[in-house]
Amino acid sequence: MKLKEVQRILEAEVLYGSEFLEEEVQAGFGCDLMSDVLAFAAGKVLLLTGLTNSHVIRTAEIIDAGAIVFVRGKRPDKTVVAAAREKKIPLLCTHLLLYESCGRLYRAGLPGPSRRRG
Repeated sequence: MKLKEVQRILEAEVLYGSEFLEEEVQAGFGCDLMSDVLAFAAGKVLLLTGLTNSHVIRTAEIIDAGAIVFVRGKRPDKTVVAAAREKKIPLLCTHLLLYESCGRLYRAGLPGPSRRRG
């Protein structure tokens, strides 16, 4: 699914990376536990989370995430956005809850990760 479609489905604002909206993500993963993200997500996943700290950027970099969506209207500070810009990780923000965001994307055809890492 292209990021521009994710943006439309989630009624999301692009915080960084509008030039990447034609890029595709292969799966979605909604979680606030970065240890679970590391354990279960891999590849060009769309990471949906309510966490807005720098650990999210580092985790996304490790798993090679395609983009991050911050849910519940949460917005990262300038240092987190700068870190994402440095790593070229697109950031979006939606007012929707994590549950509804994942549900909308799943209903639109974006699967979850198909296997456990490692």
